Amino acid sequence: MNAPMPDGTSPEPDLFDAIRLSADPELAAGFAAAAHRVLADLVRGGAPLGWTDPPPADEVAELVGRVLHAARAGDGALRAAYSGRRLVGLGYWLRYARPTHRQHADLEKLAVASGAHGRGVGRSLTAALVGDAREAGIEVLTLDARADNARALGLYRSLGFREYGRLPDFVAMGGRRYDKVFYMLDFRGNGRPGQQAPHRP
Repeated sequence: MNAPMPDGTSPEPDLFDAIRLSADPELAAGFAAAAHRVLADLVRGGAPLGWTDPPPADEVAELVGRVLHAARAGDGALRAAYSGRRLVGLGYWLRYARPTHRQHADLEKLAVASGAHGRGVGRSLTAALVGDAREAGIEVLTLDARADNARALGLYRSLGFREYGRLPDFVAMGGRRYDKVFYMLDFRGNGRPGQQAPHRP
Protein backbone atom coordinates (compact mmCIF):
# COMPACT_ATOMS: atom_id res chain seq x y z
CA MET A 1 0.00 0.00 0.00
CA ASN A 2 0.99 3.62 -0.41
CA ALA A 3 2.80 5.08 2.59
CA PRO A 4 0.24 6.80 4.84
CA MET A 5 0.24 10.51 5.57
CA PRO A 6 0.43 11.74 9.20
CA ASP A 7 -3.39 11.64 9.41
CA GLY A 8 -3.40 7.96 8.36
CA THR A 9 -4.47 8.56 4.76
CA SER A 10 -2.50 7.83 1.59
CA PRO A 11 -1.52 10.55 -0.90
CA GLU A 12 -3.20 8.56 -3.68
CA PRO A 13 -5.75 5.78 -3.34
CA ASP A 14 -4.56 2.20 -3.43
CA LEU A 15 -6.86 0.23 -5.75
CA PHE A 16 -7.83 -3.35 -4.99
CA ASP A 17 -9.59 -5.72 -7.35
CA ALA A 18 -11.71 -8.62 -6.08
CA ILE A 19 -8.80 -11.07 -6.00
CA ARG A 20 -6.45 -8.75 -4.14
CA LEU A 21 -9.19 -7.73 -1.73
CA SER A 22 -10.05 -11.36 -0.96
CA ALA A 23 -6.36 -12.11 -0.35
CA ASP A 24 -6.20 -9.55 2.49
CA PRO A 25 -8.08 -11.18 5.40
CA GLU A 26 -8.47 -7.97 7.39
CA LEU A 27 -9.82 -5.88 4.51
CA ALA A 28 -11.97 -8.73 3.17
CA ALA A 29 -13.59 -9.29 6.56
CA GLY A 30 -14.47 -5.63 6.97
CA PHE A 31 -15.28 -4.73 3.37
CA ALA A 32 -19.07 -5.10 3.50
CA ALA A 33 -19.32 -2.97 6.66
CA ALA A 34 -16.96 -0.34 5.22
CA ALA A 35 -18.93 -0.27 1.96
CA HIS A 36 -22.13 0.18 3.93
CA ARG A 37 -20.67 3.15 5.81
CA VAL A 38 -19.60 4.84 2.57
CA LEU A 39 -22.87 4.20 0.71
CA ALA A 40 -25.16 5.07 3.63
CA ASP A 41 -23.29 8.32 4.30
CA LEU A 42 -23.49 9.34 0.64
CA VAL A 43 -27.20 8.54 0.33
CA ARG A 44 -27.86 10.41 3.57
CA GLY A 45 -26.25 13.42 1.91
CA GLY A 46 -28.43 13.12 -1.20
CA ALA A 47 -26.04 11.28 -3.54
CA PRO A 48 -27.78 9.72 -6.57
CA LEU A 49 -26.91 6.07 -5.92
CA GLY A 50 -30.31 4.47 -6.45
CA TRP A 51 -31.61 4.63 -2.87
CA THR A 52 -33.94 7.23 -1.40
CA ASP A 53 -32.94 6.28 2.17
CA PRO A 54 -29.63 4.91 3.42
CA PRO A 55 -29.51 1.19 2.60
CA PRO A 56 -29.52 -1.30 5.50
CA ALA A 57 -26.29 -3.12 6.26
CA ASP A 58 -27.66 -6.55 5.28
CA GLU A 59 -28.70 -5.25 1.85
CA VAL A 60 -25.22 -3.89 1.20
CA ALA A 61 -23.66 -7.15 2.45
CA GLU A 62 -25.82 -9.12 0.00
CA LEU A 63 -24.85 -6.75 -2.82
CA VAL A 64 -21.14 -7.06 -1.99
CA GLY A 65 -21.40 -10.85 -1.90
CA ARG A 66 -23.14 -10.94 -5.27
CA VAL A 67 -20.59 -8.64 -6.90
CA LEU A 68 -17.61 -10.54 -5.49
CA HIS A 69 -19.09 -13.83 -6.71
CA ALA A 70 -19.62 -12.36 -10.20
CA ALA A 71 -16.09 -10.94 -10.29
CA ARG A 72 -14.56 -14.32 -9.34
CA ALA A 73 -16.65 -16.01 -12.06
CA GLY A 74 -15.55 -13.53 -14.74
CA ASP A 75 -19.00 -11.95 -14.90
CA GLY A 76 -18.05 -8.66 -13.29
CA ALA A 77 -15.32 -6.52 -11.83
CA LEU A 78 -15.01 -4.81 -8.46
CA ARG A 79 -12.59 -2.06 -7.52
CA ALA A 80 -12.10 -0.71 -4.00
CA ALA A 81 -10.04 2.39 -3.24
CA TYR A 82 -8.24 2.58 0.08
CA SER A 83 -6.43 5.46 1.73
CA GLY A 84 -4.25 3.69 4.23
CA ARG A 85 -6.61 1.03 5.58
CA ARG A 86 -9.73 3.15 5.12
CA LEU A 87 -12.14 2.51 2.27
CA VAL A 88 -12.68 5.76 0.36
CA GLY A 89 -14.45 4.51 -2.75
CA LEU A 90 -15.79 1.54 -4.65
CA GLY A 91 -17.26 0.70 -8.01
CA TYR A 92 -18.24 -2.30 -10.05
CA TRP A 93 -19.60 -3.50 -13.36
CA LEU A 94 -21.56 -6.67 -14.13
CA ARG A 95 -22.15 -8.50 -17.39
CA TYR A 96 -25.69 -8.34 -18.68
CA ALA A 97 -27.69 -11.42 -17.63
CA ARG A 98 -29.56 -11.86 -20.92
CA PRO A 99 -27.71 -14.48 -23.03
CA THR A 100 -27.75 -12.30 -26.15
CA HIS A 101 -26.15 -9.42 -24.22
CA ARG A 102 -23.44 -11.29 -22.29
CA GLN A 103 -20.68 -9.66 -24.35
CA HIS A 104 -21.61 -6.31 -22.78
CA ALA A 105 -21.52 -5.02 -19.21
CA ASP A 106 -23.06 -2.25 -17.13
CA LEU A 107 -21.14 -0.01 -14.74
CA GLU A 108 -23.76 -0.21 -12.02
CA LYS A 109 -22.30 1.79 -9.17
CA LEU A 110 -19.45 4.18 -8.46
CA ALA A 111 -19.20 5.76 -5.02
CA VAL A 112 -16.54 7.97 -3.44
CA ALA A 113 -16.65 8.79 0.27
CA SER A 114 -17.60 12.40 0.92
CA GLY A 115 -14.29 13.14 2.64
CA ALA A 116 -12.33 11.97 -0.41
CA HIS A 117 -14.04 14.07 -3.08
CA GLY A 118 -11.72 16.08 -5.30
CA ARG A 119 -8.73 13.76 -4.86
CA GLY A 120 -9.07 11.82 -8.11
CA VAL A 121 -10.54 8.72 -6.47
CA GLY A 122 -13.51 8.56 -8.84
CA ARG A 123 -11.27 8.90 -11.89
CA SER A 124 -8.90 6.21 -10.63
CA LEU A 125 -11.76 3.81 -9.92
CA THR A 126 -13.48 4.43 -13.26
CA ALA A 127 -10.27 4.13 -15.26
CA ALA A 128 -9.44 0.84 -13.51
CA LEU A 129 -12.93 -0.54 -14.19
CA VAL A 130 -12.67 0.49 -17.84
CA GLY A 131 -9.32 -1.31 -18.01
CA ASP A 132 -10.88 -4.40 -16.42
CA ALA A 133 -13.65 -4.33 -19.02
CA ARG A 134 -11.16 -4.14 -21.88
CA GLU A 135 -9.16 -7.02 -20.43
CA ALA A 136 -12.31 -9.13 -20.02
CA GLY A 137 -13.23 -8.62 -23.68
CA ILE A 138 -16.31 -6.55 -22.96
CA GLU A 139 -17.59 -4.98 -26.20
CA VAL A 140 -19.74 -2.16 -24.84
CA LEU A 141 -19.67 -0.80 -21.28
CA THR A 142 -22.81 1.12 -20.38
CA LEU A 143 -23.97 3.17 -17.41
CA ASP A 144 -26.85 5.38 -16.44
CA ALA A 145 -26.89 8.41 -14.19
CA ARG A 146 -29.06 11.26 -13.01
CA ALA A 147 -28.76 14.17 -15.42
CA ASP A 148 -27.94 16.69 -12.67
CA ASN A 149 -24.86 14.72 -11.60
CA ALA A 150 -22.63 17.00 -13.68
CA ARG A 151 -19.35 16.06 -12.00
CA ALA A 152 -19.79 12.35 -12.66
CA LEU A 153 -21.02 12.88 -16.22
CA GLY A 154 -18.03 15.12 -16.96
CA LEU A 155 -15.71 12.41 -15.64
CA TYR A 156 -17.34 9.74 -17.82
CA ARG A 157 -17.11 11.93 -20.93
CA SER A 158 -13.44 12.62 -20.25
CA LEU A 159 -12.82 8.86 -20.24
CA GLY A 160 -14.50 8.34 -23.60
CA PHE A 161 -18.11 7.61 -22.67
CA ARG A 162 -20.81 9.25 -24.78
CA GLU A 163 -24.49 9.80 -24.21
CA TYR A 164 -26.80 7.58 -26.27
CA GLY A 165 -30.18 8.44 -24.77
CA ARG A 166 -32.19 9.86 -21.92
CA LEU A 167 -35.56 9.47 -20.25
CA PRO A 168 -37.05 12.85 -19.24
CA ASP A 169 -38.28 13.22 -15.63
CA PHE A 170 -37.68 9.49 -15.02
CA VAL A 171 -36.07 9.67 -11.56
CA ALA A 172 -38.21 10.75 -8.59
CA MET A 173 -36.29 12.02 -5.57
CA GLY A 174 -37.59 14.11 -2.70
CA GLY A 175 -40.57 15.43 -4.65
CA ARG A 176 -38.40 16.42 -7.62
CA ARG A 177 -37.92 14.78 -11.01
CA TYR A 178 -34.70 14.32 -12.95
CA ASP A 179 -33.78 13.02 -16.39
CA LYS A 180 -32.05 9.65 -16.50
CA VAL A 181 -29.16 9.66 -18.99
CA PHE A 182 -27.49 6.66 -20.62
CA TYR A 183 -23.80 6.58 -21.48
CA MET A 184 -21.74 4.01 -23.36
CA LEU A 185 -18.10 3.23 -24.07
CA ASP A 186 -17.79 1.11 -27.21
CA PHE A 187 -14.54 -0.85 -27.32
CA ARG A 188 -15.22 -2.40 -30.71
CA GLY A 189 -14.15 0.41 -33.04
CA ASN A 190 -13.75 -1.28 -36.41
CA GLY A 191 -12.79 -4.60 -34.84
CA ARG A 192 -13.40 -6.85 -31.85
CA PRO A 193 -12.15 -6.06 -28.34
CA GLY A 194 -8.47 -6.78 -28.12
CA GLN A 195 -8.00 -6.47 -31.89
CA GLN A 196 -6.67 -3.47 -33.72
CA ALA A 197 -8.82 -1.85 -36.34
CA PRO A 198 -7.62 -2.58 -39.89
CA HIS A 199 -5.14 -0.03 -41.22
CA ARG A 200 -6.45 2.27 -43.92
CA PRO A 201 -3.90 4.20 -46.01
